[in-house]
Amino acid sequence: MDLKEHTARQLEEARRRSLDLLDPVPQDDLMTQHSVLMSPLVWDLAHVGNYEEIWLLRTIAGLPAKAPQLDDVYDAFRHARHDRTRLRLLDPQQSRSYIGEIRGRVLDTLEDIELDPPNPLLKDAYVYGMVIQHEQQHDETMLATLQLRDGDYPCVQPPPPAGRTVPRPEVLVPAGEFIMGTDTEPWAFDNERPAHRVYLPAYWIDTAPVSNRRYIDFIEAGGYADSRWWSERGWSWRSEQSLEHPQFWFHDTDGSWFRTRFGRREPLPLAEPVQHVCFFEAEAFAAWAGKRLPTEAEWEKAASWDPKAGLKRRYPWGDGDPHAGVANLEQRHFRPAEIGAYPGGVSPYGCHQMVGDVWEWTSSGFDAYPGTEWFPYREYSDVFYGKDYKVLRGGSWATHPSAIRATFRNWDHPVRRQIFSGFRCARSA
Repeated sequence: MDLKEHTARQLEEARRRSLDLLDPVPQDDLMTQHSVLMSPLVWDLAHVGNYEEIWLLRTIAGLPAKAPQLDDVYDAFRHARHDRTRLRLLDPQQSRSYIGEIRGRVLDTLEDIELDPPNPLLKDAYVYGMVIQHEQQHDETMLATLQLRDGDYPCVQPPPPAGRTVPRPEVLVPAGEFIMGTDTEPWAFDNERPAHRVYLPAYWIDTAPVSNRRYIDFIEAGGYADSRWWSERGWSWRSEQSLEHPQFWFHDTDGSWFRTRFGRREPLPLAEPVQHVCFFEAEAFAAWAGKRLPTEAEWEKAASWDPKAGLKRRYPWGDGDPHAGVANLEQRHFRPAEIGAYPGGVSPYGCHQMVGDVWEWTSSGFDAYPGTEWFPYREYSDVFYGKDYKVLRGGSWATHPSAIRATFRNWDHPVRRQIFSGFRCARSA
């Protein structure tokens, strides 16, 4: 398959996913703001089309704007999420029509575009990859909104593979250098570049993400009521919000734990990785367990460095693309898989499930790598550096394979819980 055909297929796959996710949702619900933390679903839908129009039709194909007034409405930096219901949004039918027309013109113009290496936007179809990943990322955002909305969402899918006992609770990563970041991944974002050598002292890292069963131990030991385990900011937030357990969890009268998943109440699966915890909760659990959260450099080394070959891998299992045998991605099951479910996806150091299932909080703030240059626009990464964000790694069950790799860096406020976030712990050797 040549690059243009591959690009067109990826564009179409992202669009099918967007439309399929929203097809079961009533029209009024698409226009509703289900949480002040999230946009109305119809805003996300039209926004991906506007972003595509700006980059692929105007910037690349040189075409005029179809509806210039939409640039303001769907500018993510101009209007905070909690204000977007006040905007003159396209309704669901208008949004589908708009993004459909944009996509048709994009595919038409792609036939005549030269993917010319001297142009950095077109080398390896980079700008098309940027648009594809952008839509897939918004699809994950829409899944988070669907989890927050009242009412049942039809997510009947085959169950993930059964878990397996991991051979040991943690693995040792010896001291030494590794290559962090990338210069070779064609669709990597600016914040993943450049590749650079990093020396790390020896450390231990958990073989698998922390499970629901293990997190209950923290709760039942009084972890939410003991300020010793929390940072000052974390304890303040816990107290202000009266946090007692992960989001969407609740206790039944007999003491059993349940969760709400896309509008359905179900028993809490004890062997799954814990999710919907914020950074402060992850940090407190790690302190209670006598450990800490890994830095993002420690996470990336454990996930991608092959010490025997002295080479970096694209993914924990190697350089081959993700598939159902190695990672839980692309809402294949609409839930995390049990610990140990993907032995084929283990990293060279022996770490399980470092890609898929749950985003993993790290202790690192979001900062630029040495020598990073923003590209192709400052607002993707540069404006967020140095602010109060924490880095998450690895993707979740809701992440599309095109939008994750061992070098991919996600970031969010340390209080966020509506995202599909979990963690694993580490400790110095």
